[in-house]
Amino acid sequence: MDLQNTQEASKTLRDSLTPKQIVAELDKYIIGQAEAKRSVAIALRNRARRQMLEEDIRDEVAPKNIIMIGSTGVGKTEIARRLARLVDAPFIKVEASKYTEVGYVGRDVESMIRDLTELAVNMVKAEQTETVKERALEQVEERLLDYIYPPPSSLKKDREDESSEEEDLAESDGGEEEPQEVQELTAGLIEIANEPEESETVRKQREERYLRTREKFRQQLRDGKLEDKPVEISVKNRTAPLIEIFSPGGIEEMDINFKDVFGGLMPKQTKKRRLTVSEARQILMQEEAEKLIDMDGVVGDAVSRVEDSGLVFLDEIDKIAGRESKAGPDVSREGVQRDILPIIEGCTVATKYGMVRTDHILFIAAGAFHMSKPSDLIPELQGRFPIRVELKSLGEGDFKRILTEPKNALVKQYIAMMQTEELTITISDDAVDAISSLAYRVNEAVEDIGARRLHTIMEKLFEDISFEAPDLEDKDIVVDAQYVNGQLSDIVKNEDLSKYVL
Repeated sequence: MDLQNTQEASKTLRDSLTPKQIVAELDKYIIGQAEAKRSVAIALRNRARRQMLEEDIRDEVAPKNIIMIGSTGVGKTEIARRLARLVDAPFIKVEASKYTEVGYVGRDVESMIRDLTELAVNMVKAEQTETVKERALEQVEERLLDYIYPPPSSLKKDREDESSEEEDLAESDGGEEEPQEVQELTAGLIEIANEPEESETVRKQREERYLRTREKFRQQLRDGKLEDKPVEISVKNRTAPLIEIFSPGGIEEMDINFKDVFGGLMPKQTKKRRLTVSEARQILMQEEAEKLIDMDGVVGDAVSRVEDSGLVFLDEIDKIAGRESKAGPDVSREGVQRDILPIIEGCTVATKYGMVRTDHILFIAAGAFHMSKPSDLIPELQGRFPIRVELKSLGEGDFKRILTEPKNALVKQYIAMMQTEELTITISDDAVDAISSLAYRVNEAVEDIGARRLHTIMEKLFEDISFEAPDLEDKDIVVDAQYVNGQLSDIVKNEDLSKYVL
């Protein structure tokens, strides 16, 4: 490994989160499941460690894929969601159940890599857009000034163009009333445009007067005084030709970017749009940024990120666990496993951005495994998930912590929601205890859906308050254990709890 690559790798390891930091961030939103958090944190840190290895051994270090086992609602998907916000790497969450064996209706398994690559390209493109933002804003400002107050026709040689541009300038208001200062400046431009053709010296003087006036408009634009002014701009027509393609393998098998192909064959089309200055600025900003961005570099960087630090969360892996001996809807389950296997083992997938290798993409699978078990997966697939973590079911104490501790705790959400109606909600500790106890009892009696039960209970609890909130005179409401029992007494008394809960 040369010196430059060594320095870059060291910077990658230094800038990445440590395992303890990753766990601490996950603890802010997810209660319990320490073992799963530790496994995920170590796997992510290993991605950065691998970048520091010598090139010959770096390719030999395979990612240690993880399979998380646990009932629904215990935090598997939430861990994936929070990871997506933590890691500065391409991340995608997919459901294994939407992929089917080739020949059956469903998506091609390779589409997960195509989607991941597309996401990485957009990520790098957004980063590059930030780097060229200042230069793009300068170009946008010039274009806006040209649209708002174009150069006077007297500065052009053709007298026919002179009269037409004078009319455009006079009608640029769109019939709407403008500030007095804007009207005076516009009148000055029209006066310049109406002057007869004179000597070169006089023409230069008029140009100078126009430029001075343009600078005044520039200042008004920067001060935000023209944000609501309507302008008519020319934008590229991004609508692609509508083409139907019939292929046995589906459009994903035909790895061609038809938009680019037919967009190159047909002439570039523009259309006029009448927008406010603030709206036009956003559209023009996209166009100018695209001109400044090196898309070849963006694609190369994106593909490298996918290959070296891509992360795929494969949810509902238990839904495809089954053997060929089963009939009916299960016929393609093992086929899906065999189709997914090469992706996880490491292969090369064709995308519209080029070939992408999956050898070092980290896969985290998750499933409830109620009706099946991990051993029902084909042995080859089991071997590709060496790390297995079993998430624990949530107890009454966990529910109490989930209601109050996380940054996005349900109690905090409902209090904030009611504040928009100028209501002050106070939820006592005994109310939290009652809600937690009820959620746990319902999970035990009906179906254990984990923390999702709290959403059902809380929505039922706040149903009356939410409905009456705009008309309530008493803006201070205390929710205590007595209120909880009163609102949810039907659930407590009725044995058929499924009538009231999911």
